[in-house]
Amino acid sequence: MDVMEKTVALPGNPALPSTAEEIAALAAHAPQGMRYSVEDFFRVPAQTAFTLSPDGAFVAYLAPFGRRKNIHVRKVGSDTNSAIRITEETARDITSFFWASNDRIVFVKDSGGDENFRLFAVNKDGSRLKDLTPFPDVTIQIIDTLEDSEEELIIGMNVRNPQLFEPYRINIHTGELTRLADNDDPSAPIVNWFTDHEGRLRLAIRMIDGVNERILYRPDEDAPFEEVITTHFKEGISPLFFDFEDKHVIFAASNLGRDKMAIVRYHLLERREIDAPLFEHPAVDVTQLHYSRKQRCLTAAGFTTWKQQLHFFDPAAETRYHDWKNRLGDYEISIVGKNKAETRFLLRTFSDRSLGAYYLYDTTTEQLEHIATISPWLEEDELASMQPVQFTSRDGWTLNGYLTLPRGQEPKQLPTIINPHGGPWVRDTWGYNPEVQLLAYHGFAVLQINFRSSSGYGRQFWEAGFGQWGLAMQDDITDGVQWLIKEGITNPARIAIYGGSYGGYATLAGITFTPNLYACAIDFVGVSNLFTFMKTIPPYWAPYLEMLYEMVGHPEKDEERMRATSPVYHVDNIRTPLFVVQGANDPRVNIDESDQIVASLRNRGVDVPYLVRYDEGHGFVKEENRFCFYKAMLGFLSK
Repeated sequence: MDVMEKTVALPGNPALPSTAEEIAALAAHAPQGMRYSVEDFFRVPAQTAFTLSPDGAFVAYLAPFGRRKNIHVRKVGSDTNSAIRITEETARDITSFFWASNDRIVFVKDSGGDENFRLFAVNKDGSRLKDLTPFPDVTIQIIDTLEDSEEELIIGMNVRNPQLFEPYRINIHTGELTRLADNDDPSAPIVNWFTDHEGRLRLAIRMIDGVNERILYRPDEDAPFEEVITTHFKEGISPLFFDFEDKHVIFAASNLGRDKMAIVRYHLLERREIDAPLFEHPAVDVTQLHYSRKQRCLTAAGFTTWKQQLHFFDPAAETRYHDWKNRLGDYEISIVGKNKAETRFLLRTFSDRSLGAYYLYDTTTEQLEHIATISPWLEEDELASMQPVQFTSRDGWTLNGYLTLPRGQEPKQLPTIINPHGGPWVRDTWGYNPEVQLLAYHGFAVLQINFRSSSGYGRQFWEAGFGQWGLAMQDDITDGVQWLIKEGITNPARIAIYGGSYGGYATLAGITFTPNLYACAIDFVGVSNLFTFMKTIPPYWAPYLEMLYEMVGHPEKDEERMRATSPVYHVDNIRTPLFVVQGANDPRVNIDESDQIVASLRNRGVDVPYLVRYDEGHGFVKEENRFCFYKAMLGFLSK
């Protein structure tokens, strides 16, 4: 069903979604006659998400079949014409897949954005497709791909209780399941499971009272789990993987006794960090650690300042990386795959102006082969650069972000889009962002702010946003706007705010609590009512509910504050033109959040264009839905 051809009425409310004609009228306002269209920024990539088979003989990747991303396979060294398409999904993109053996590929998909992910397997020639987890209203997690096994994986699945994930060995040919441990205490659920390098389940994280995390450990699978340490969720140890030699030691990211996360070795029997951190950074958290499975050694720690950075432990890995940089130019480089022998490495490059390309590096010949360019129809020299910025909040915090200016224009008095990120406990990073590039291409400056509670800047900065939805977190965004105005970059009469998820909440809060600041606003799957939001979270978020109460607010203890900061209760303040967008199947931000704000405004006689897609969830995956949204967005901004 094309939802834009249907209007839906809720009990007691006017019909909510706009008609197809209304949305088409918005899109008609979009600028015309430019070299690049909306489709160029948001079409399905020609080839992307390359992976390398364990033996290094084949690559699998996603390429369009009709309008959907499907898995294709070809032999290393062959051209695209020799590729075999092994899936034929027509309803929704395949977005996640991997080689489970040299002959079999596993992929994950949901239905219409409901995030009930199921596991499928198919041979590399397209034969023997099988739904491995054919259970309704169940979702899976990948715990261990078991690189040394040709037959099995370890997954987590909430099949016995929607709130609790239990670990299973699953046969990738038959779907046969073996439960490895029970998770049958909803009052103290296990929320994470970890294996050692041999694929044995030996570590778990139990949530206590909803806010404390307890590490459980066993030396082997025949022994019972025993408590190692219990910490409050604000500080603790995040296991990464086991040590290569000592089975009682793990590598972890830890902020015990420090503000920033650091890479440490932790002794599970002695219950302590071993010596000083292996690596830490004074300004940002360090949470990534890379290693060579074959050499059984650490290679590098990864962290993000304004760009991704690496600190190397292995001289050979460092030499190889710098050789790649010299040969590939001024791009970021990520290792996205390698064969089991670690003689072939699959690389991806990218920048702020390019989705990049894939290369295959052979250590035996030192040859670097170009495999594919992701979006060859876009010329990066015609796109805009993303620059790091920094300013001080009204109460003294240093705030970091990114400013993208339209190419070829003087940075003075520009129309500007403020684009707060979702989460909110994530952060914006430097790199290619199709939304930002589309807006900059159409003449808008775009500011992205890592406001307080954004992750990556340490515990104090993260905690500074607890209980501050619509308050200090929103002030940080407002201070970013004022900084742009003070610098003369922005025309104060031509500022819009657009965001998704938490960014959608920040959009609604912006036009509710600073109604004179923005010329217009676009809310994409945003929270409008903190009370109903907390009641409609997915069931598997239930173990984290007490944490959410502390981070967002408790509906009873913090009722006054939550009511004061829920935009739906203050629609009388809104005088800014608003465009609302929602996926009907969204399990995180229920459609009721958008329905409420639209109905409240329409009941006051305010026209609010409302784009709903009934085949989408928390974000638009389908190509045609992205085209519709972004054309309407440009039309709305132009109008």
